[in-house]
Amino acid sequence: MSNVFSPGELIGLLRAERMGRALEEAICYRAVLLGITRASLNTQSFISEASFQETARVLAKAALRGRIDWLKGLKENVVLGGMIPVGTGFKGLAPPSRPHNNIPLETKKKNLFEGEMRDILFHHRKLFDSAVYECLRGGLDFTKDDENVNSQPFMRWRDRFLFCAEALYKAQAETGEIKGHYLNATAGTCEEMIKRAVFARELGVPIVMHDYLTGGFTANTSLAHYCRDNGLLLHIHRAMHAVIDRQKNHGIHFRVLAKALRMSGGDHIHSGTVVGKLEGEREITLGFVDLLRDDFIEKDRSRGIYFTQDWVSLPGVLPVASGGIHVWHMPALTEIFGDDSVLQFGGGTLGHPWGNAPGAVANRVALEACVQAREGNEIIREACKWSPELAAACEVWKEIKFEFEAMDTL
Repeated sequence: MSNVFSPGELIGLLRAERMGRALEEAICYRAVLLGITRASLNTQSFISEASFQETARVLAKAALRGRIDWLKGLKENVVLGGMIPVGTGFKGLAPPSRPHNNIPLETKKKNLFEGEMRDILFHHRKLFDSAVYECLRGGLDFTKDDENVNSQPFMRWRDRFLFCAEALYKAQAETGEIKGHYLNATAGTCEEMIKRAVFARELGVPIVMHDYLTGGFTANTSLAHYCRDNGLLLHIHRAMHAVIDRQKNHGIHFRVLAKALRMSGGDHIHSGTVVGKLEGEREITLGFVDLLRDDFIEKDRSRGIYFTQDWVSLPGVLPVASGGIHVWHMPALTEIFGDDSVLQFGGGTLGHPWGNAPGAVANRVALEACVQAREGNEIIREACKWSPELAAACEVWKEIKFEFEAMDTL
């Protein structure tokens, strides 16, 4: 057997080694081939890294066709085949359910801030819950499960819900602000999904998360109704959208998927950034952002709005700007998306040289400065004089640019 790793496998190996160094433990890495694309046949690099919940086929789709695809920048990245991991599917024998203790916690039911827990963080509870606490204490309003963080053997959903709730309540007590963590309730059946949402409500947390494309519109609507009836916010993730909306001559444009989500139900959804790493022209992105937020939108083909849309009393959905953004993008983000939006800084928080909490502080200072002044990057430079965390973040991100050609064009 060859010991030569393909590019996709090397990424997984490097991540495993990095996690081992962080935990000061020996890490054993074994690559598993999970999918083949047309591009991977040409480049000999395969999708090889993901972890699945044993009984959830939808989660296999989320990992295979979602963000964990190192070839997504290639034009002809069409999924040609995929391996179904052993144990995926319906259970042959249902194990007895384990009783759990209901833990009564009390909580009260602002542009919003969030950070995403990804990379090595979701492999280890000690790293994960400390990152959640540090980011919330530093100034973020929310933190977030990655779409691949669900109920794998190394992190069962009930355990994660409990220690994330503990982290956010500790951060709330120290800051005096309401905090939240997007607890991923996506599951293989509607019943299991609702069970997780019920447990989140019993913990008193304010928000859960769902992958609406891999979970399906009917499941999403069921969860949206439960959340609306029980005082929970519902964050929508769009894993698998790229294989549906990226091709110009085939598929469904994201503006259509966004409208379908507004009808299905949800409080906010990932919508691109304009200035980050997610491709898309400004006017087109703002076109479907308006379709998500506004009650009435006039037809405007220059913005990709082909029909006049009157939503009447249907609730709006906040756009989530996420993907390759950091403190230097803050003036543009506040100008593009305005106040009714969520700004998600994953690497832009966790990548701070001083740690997670200073990363959150830097983003919070940059946002508040831009909201107060809205004068471009000059206000960021001025704020650096009294915020060493922001100054350090600006030094790290000053040379980082994503100069992609816009793919989402008319």
